Amino acid sequence: MKQIIYFIVFLFLSASVFAQKNKSDKEARASKNSISQKEFQKLLDSSNTFYDNGNYTESLNLNIKILNIAFKSGNNYFIHQGYRYIAYDYLFLNDTVLAMDSFKKAENYAKLSKNDTATALTYMDLANVYSTNQDYKKAYTYFNRSINLFEKIKDSAGLAKAHYNIVLAALGNEDYDIVYKHIIQAKKYNKNSDDASFTINLENFLGEYYINKKEYEKADQSFLKVIKEAKKKNLNVELENAYYLYSESLYQQKRYQEAYDNFKIYDDYSDINSGIYTSPERFSLTQKFQLDEYRKDIHAAELNNQLQAEIVKSKSRINIILIIVSAVFLILLIALYSASIRRIKLVKELRIKNTEALKAKEESEKLSKAKVKFFSTVSHELRTPLYGVIGLSSVLLEDKSLVKHKKDLKFLKFSADYLLALINDVLQINKIDSNSFENELTSFNLRELIETITSSFEYMRIQNDNKITINISDSIPEIIHGNSVQLSQILMNLIGNACKFTESGNVYVTAEQLSKDPSKATIKFTIKDTGIGIAKDKQESVFDEFSQIDSLNYNSNGSGLGLPIVKKLLALSNSEITLESELGKGSTFSFILTFDVVNSENKNKPSKKLDATLLKDKKILIVEDNRINQIVTKKILEKHQIICSIAENGEEAISKVKAANYDLILMDINMPIKNGLEASKEIRKFNTTIPIIALTAVEIEEVRNNIYLSGMNDIVVKPYNIAKFIDALIKNISFAGKKY
Repeated sequence: MKQIIYFIVFLFLSASVFAQKNKSDKEARASKNSISQKEFQKLLDSSNTFYDNGNYTESLNLNIKILNIAFKSGNNYFIHQGYRYIAYDYLFLNDTVLAMDSFKKAENYAKLSKNDTATALTYMDLANVYSTNQDYKKAYTYFNRSINLFEKIKDSAGLAKAHYNIVLAALGNEDYDIVYKHIIQAKKYNKNSDDASFTINLENFLGEYYINKKEYEKADQSFLKVIKEAKKKNLNVELENAYYLYSESLYQQKRYQEAYDNFKIYDDYSDINSGIYTSPERFSLTQKFQLDEYRKDIHAAELNNQLQAEIVKSKSRINIILIIVSAVFLILLIALYSASIRRIKLVKELRIKNTEALKAKEESEKLSKAKVKFFSTVSHELRTPLYGVIGLSSVLLEDKSLVKHKKDLKFLKFSADYLLALINDVLQINKIDSNSFENELTSFNLRELIETITSSFEYMRIQNDNKITINISDSIPEIIHGNSVQLSQILMNLIGNACKFTESGNVYVTAEQLSKDPSKATIKFTIKDTGIGIAKDKQESVFDEFSQIDSLNYNSNGSGLGLPIVKKLLALSNSEITLESELGKGSTFSFILTFDVVNSENKNKPSKKLDATLLKDKKILIVEDNRINQIVTKKILEKHQIICSIAENGEEAISKVKAANYDLILMDINMPIKNGLEASKEIRKFNTTIPIIALTAVEIEEVRNNIYLSGMNDIVVKPYNIAKFIDALIKNISFAGKKY
């Protein structure tokens, strides 16, 4: 019995020693990683200097180090400061999501540190983010919280900064009464400050306030005072701002020569300062990758900090268990110890897996954003010049004096159309992959649709000496309801492939009804050709993106996107493509789709043919910055005896609409000085009846809502079908006079 008691006492003492050792180790680590408040403040001051001087690269590098040092120190207040400074770097990069996340973390650590100053600063930081996002209601709420807390702790410097930041937000929101109130408060609390820049900027804000109130004499006094003091202190940025606002005040007073002279001085300071600051865009390009790497370091440090805390909790728990269990059974003690070892191992494994999963997620999101941005740029940058090529070639084909060049012009237009089709294929794949494909349902005549599609391959059919045969079952209803655009894209890709890979042969397009349901039409489509065929071992890979059909006897290259698009489009309708083919003996592609049947009494009446003579002598304003596109659009319109005027940007368009009467406006979206959306909003303020059509090469899905919200009535995507373009003009001019 004594031996058992001695053994239990031994275990108890061992556990106590073990606990004391853990405590000593923890204190030793804290001592090793400790940094004094003074040393930490020096790092923060250096970061501030870099940031204020526009050296954001050095600011970012130092802020990452500061946050890592803070984590190692285990000081919650230091961690709060580290997150604050990192957040402002994110804010400079216009990444308000990450900025908000970092400020929230800063707020959490401020509360853990039980430091009212830190909490008040965090409220001010959050207010700045909301102000950046133009959510001024929330911004003012957090500014007031910050001011209340600074007043509670009687922090004059903090109050000065809070009132200063409210002034910036109010200027952005044009709340000039709020501006004046908080300038006075900021000056009151900044009396004993040595920060000349802070004081001078407040005077600049006051001058800006007086300009808004048209109290120009007071405004000029403020700016001259700023200029005098800023010159003494060599504050070039403040001088730049002061001269700019001073020239604005003089201009509004119609003192044009003085305004011009001061604007020149502003321009000189702007040149001087241009080398100091790095633009967010340039900084983003040069630092984005590095910042991503730093984020990983920060996240690793956070995980390590959490893991260390968890390990400390775990060890404390084990110590308590050891003391209790040692009085009962030695076997249970060993079992618990083994469980602890396994748990630590599991935590490490989970940490590794979580890190890998997070890394994979970040890479995936980065690639997805890059892909969307790339395709959006491709759409606009390639469609714009293609509009010029296709448009001019179409116009020249109708010029009787160029008959001897007709063949060359047809080749030119065919090549441009082919390139446009390739671009559309790439964009189509991107839409499907990003789940942005629209399922638009309409009623349509299947026979007319197939005949229209096959006729579009007439040039290729003649070029390859092929014959196209259409066979549509009589049992198929005349009018069906479904996604005609999706069906058109599938058939165009399959018929296009059949025509491309067949020479001196036949292409068969067949549609047969499989069911006799009066409300549903299940139709099997078959596209068969007598072309080169596909080898058995290649039949699966042809549905992979960018794959090619190989043949020793055929020298045609393509994008390899047609069949993958077909497969993905059919998958959206829970259908699939089937292929039967033999090398040298042609291919047969088939698929099945179900459509709603439109009853005879619900069939749409044939649309009335639009009268193109309505366009004669109509005045249309073309708003377009690209000279070639101006020429193309003007030539197309003048063929219909339309009187055209040109505006090269939105600002010029507004002036012309005010000065003259137009029957319609063709508005480009992306233009310098003022874009099409801004211009349309301005025009709608004084003219609510003139039709405005967006004539643009951008991806419509990205801006459709913005286009209609700006006051535009219709959209035509460049390059366009000329006949459909003219129909759009007639339709919109016919409804002219209606208030939009």
